[in-house]
Amino acid sequence: ILLARTKMENSMKYILLTILLSSIASFAAFSQQENDLLAEGNRLYKEGKYEEAIPYYKKALEANSSNLTALYNLSAVLSKTGKPEDAEKGFETIAKNGNDKSLLQKSYYNQGVMLSRQKKLEESIAAYKKALSLDPTDEDSRFNLQKALEELRQKQPQKKNEQDKKDKKQEQQQTPPANKKQMEQWLQ
Repeated sequence: ILLARTKMENSMKYILLTILLSSIASFAAFSQQENDLLAEGNRLYKEGKYEEAIPYYKKALEANSSNLTALYNLSAVLSKTGKPEDAEKGFETIAKNGNDKSLLQKSYYNQGVMLSRQKKLEESIAAYKKALSLDPTDEDSRFNLQKALEELRQKQPQKKNEQDKKDKKQEQQQTPPANKKQMEQWLQ
């Protein structure tokens, strides 16, 4: 009985060890597949084949949904292919969940670029400021922040003029037209 029990314990250890090793091997293969997908997406991106890169980044995210680098790359390629709303969601997710300072800085910068293109100047200014708070030496963020601030300044006087015109028009509409007797009295 003792001999049978030892053989059974050894077989159980062997089975557990086999399961553990196969799990580690499949995890390593899964990670390698994820890295291969990212590498292929990056190659296509560099070649300017943005639409072709999208599925590779999406598959890398399917393999590991917490891979913020894959999400950043997908968001960057989506912004290049004219899908700013989808890209913006990705950059926002990185901002909420990321802890890699460099990735966060790039994410805020790209978010600022996209918001500027959409003429959402206040939001783009906030994004550029966040990017600069993470990397004060980033000249691109500084330049684009200055540009967005200037564009906002130019836009504000135009808004003020439009509001003045609306106010004047409302005043004219509220003043009743003068009748013939009032006109004669004013002329005298």
